[in-house]
Amino acid sequence: MNKPNIVILGAGYGGLTTAVKLQKELGVNDAHITLVNKNDYHYESTWLHENAAGTLHHDRSRVKIQDIINSAKINFVQDTVTAIKPDEKKVELEDGMLEYDYLVVGLGFEAATFGIPGLLENAFTIGSINKARLIREHIEYQFAKYNNEAEPKPERLTFVVGGGGFTGIEFLGELANRIPELCEEYDIDRSKVRIINVEAMDTIMPGFDPALIEYAMNSLEARGVEFKLGAFLKEVREDGITIEQNGEKQDIPSLTTVWAAGVRANHLVEESGLEHNRGKVDVTPELRAPSHEDVFVVGDCALIWNKETDRPYPPTAQIAMQEAEVCAHNIAALVKGGELEHFEFNDRGTVCSLGHNDAMGAVLGGKKLYGWTATVMKKMIDNRALFKIGGLGLVLKKGKLNIFTK
Repeated sequence: MNKPNIVILGAGYGGLTTAVKLQKELGVNDAHITLVNKNDYHYESTWLHENAAGTLHHDRSRVKIQDIINSAKINFVQDTVTAIKPDEKKVELEDGMLEYDYLVVGLGFEAATFGIPGLLENAFTIGSINKARLIREHIEYQFAKYNNEAEPKPERLTFVVGGGGFTGIEFLGELANRIPELCEEYDIDRSKVRIINVEAMDTIMPGFDPALIEYAMNSLEARGVEFKLGAFLKEVREDGITIEQNGEKQDIPSLTTVWAAGVRANHLVEESGLEHNRGKVDVTPELRAPSHEDVFVVGDCALIWNKETDRPYPPTAQIAMQEAEVCAHNIAALVKGGELEHFEFNDRGTVCSLGHNDAMGAVLGGKKLYGWTATVMKKMIDNRALFKIGGLGLVLKKGKLNIFTK
């Protein structure tokens, strides 16, 4: 009997965890496993806001894939996926074609622009290592340029962050910590710098407990963040934005707009012909595509419904890694024989960083954490994710080991 071909697309939290679990559950004689990723590294996407603000070097956030996988069991292909053809059981790459018996789609997310004029052309997004590095360099350039012009431009020191969700708030926390350092380095009065958060809803962090939200806002406002809630971003220009708040439009001059208000699944999912719901695959309990039982979907490309709220679970690293474990088990069961498992999300809680020395969140069934205690928990969560992918060695190499220091 021929060994089945298992192809995994993407080395994010979902794809890489699936690969790591499969190499433990299947032997070299059980299947051919191929992992495809456009870069030769995995990056911790939950750390990108730190890279973008310049509070954590980008090399800390990325891990060589070859250091994680067992090359005797998994063939790594560095290439870009251009098309998924489930009816033909093929995947097109820029430099070739792969055939599969079982496919795992874990291609991650893209920014959702919601049709806002100028956003795609003029706003930055925190979507990859290179995009985060570009934001950091752009911010530092604005500070360096400010005192080297005959007439300093206030818009150079006005930083707009679109979105009051998880990514936006975590980036604001890091940026609020970074600004005083940049002011000192470039001889600029802190009072000249504005950090503005634009959020269409009347609150930040929807879904969080009001007490946690209040704590987060107080922490960020104390460090100079201005909140414009119930404000709709109407246009993004190279030199500023237009918002609409309380029925009135307002122009805000700024040379830096960072968009963190929405993501969508990779466009290749929608273009593949797989049955989808607004670009995401509403997977079966076994994490299969309903229209193609040989296709599994994990991470940002998968739609998992929360039966209690009748809304999809937000795409987080926590849920992606749990999906990957079930996905790997089910594929191994199909290859070697065994019972398939149904996916049930075990929500262990969420902690939101507000900078390197502050955080808030709820864990262990809703226990609220604030400040230093929450910061310790956040670092432990980050280290746990590294451990599940690469074991203790990866934690020692890349982890946040300053757990009990502020």
